[in-house]
Amino acid sequence: MVNNFSQADAVELCYENVNGSCIKTPYSPGPRAILYAVLGLGAVLAVFGNLLVIIAILHFRQLHTPTNFLIASLACADFLVGVTVMPFSTVRSVESCWYFGESYCKFHTCFDTSFCFASLFHLCCISIDRYIAVTDPLTYPTKFTVSISGICIVLSWFFPVTYSFSIFYTGANEEGIEELVVALTCVGGCQAPLNQNWVLLCFLLFFVPTVAMVFIYGKIFLVAKHQARKIESTASQAQSSSESYKERVAKRERKAAKTLGIAMAAFLVSWLPYIIDAVIDAYMNFITPPYVYEILVWCVYYNSAMNPLIYAFFYPWFRKAIKLIVSGKVLRSESSTINLFSEEVDTD
Repeated sequence: MVNNFSQADAVELCYENVNGSCIKTPYSPGPRAILYAVLGLGAVLAVFGNLLVIIAILHFRQLHTPTNFLIASLACADFLVGVTVMPFSTVRSVESCWYFGESYCKFHTCFDTSFCFASLFHLCCISIDRYIAVTDPLTYPTKFTVSISGICIVLSWFFPVTYSFSIFYTGANEEGIEELVVALTCVGGCQAPLNQNWVLLCFLLFFVPTVAMVFIYGKIFLVAKHQARKIESTASQAQSSSESYKERVAKRERKAAKTLGIAMAAFLVSWLPYIIDAVIDAYMNFITPPYVYEILVWCVYYNSAMNPLIYAFFYPWFRKAIKLIVSGKVLRSESSTINLFSEEVDTD
C-alpha cells in the first residue's frame, strides 16, 4: 500500500486535485530552458521578421507590385502564426499541458490550420504569378494586375478560414470517432483529432496545390534555362535597346522566381512529414507518440519564421529596407519614395 501510494504521489498532473487531469511530463531545468529558448526564438523570428516584410512592402512605393502584395499577405499569415499560435504552443510543448482554456484551444486549432493553409494558398498564387512573369515578362503587367492579386489574396484567406472554422469550431472533426476522442481527452490537453473523411480532405487541400506548384515551378525553371541559353547565344551580337531591356526584365523575373521557389521548397519540407503523419494517424487510431507529434508540428510552425530569412538572404532590396526601418529613416518625409534597387545588379 505504501509503495502504491508513493508511486501515485510521484505522478505530476497538469491540474492537481482535478478529476480527469492530464498527466504532466515535465523536463528537467536545463532542457526546459533550452526548449523555451529555441521555440521562443521561432515565435520572435516569425513575428518581427514578417512584420518587417509587411512594413517594407506597404511603406515603400517602389514595392507596390502585385507579387509583393501577395508576399505581404503571405507574411501576414506567418505573422499571425507567430502571434496567435506559436507562443501558446511553446508552453504546451514544454509543459506538456494546455493552460489557456477549452475555448481558446478551439480558436488556437482554427488559427493554426487557417493561417498555415493560407500560406500554402498564397504560395500557389505566387507560383502562378511567377510563371506569367517569367514566360511573358513584357506583357506580364497587363495580365497579372493589382486587382487580380487582390482576388487571389481574398480567396487565399477565404477557403482556409472557412475550412478550419467549419470543421474544428463546430466539432465536425470528431464525428464517428467520439469514443476515441473521449478516451484521448483529459483536463489540460488540447487535441483536435480529425476523422478519416476530414483528414482526407485536408490531405487533398495540401496535395492539389502542392502538385500544381511543383509542376509550375518545373515549367518556370525550364523556361528560365531556355532564356539563359538564348541570351548567351546572342550576347556577342548587336541588339536593339528594346531587346536589351527584355533581357534585363527576364533576368529579374527569373531571380524572383528562384527565390520564391526556394520559399516553396522550404514550405514543402516543413509540411510534408506532418501531413503524411496526420493521414497515417487517422487510419491507425492516433498512434503517433506526443514528442514526435510536437516535433512535426514545430517543423510546420518554424516555416513561418523562414520566409523573411530567405528574402533577407536573396533580396538586396529587402536588406536595404530592413536597414532603413531599423534605423528609423522610414519616419522621414518622402522616405517612401527611396529607390531600393539603386545598388541592385540583375544577375542570374
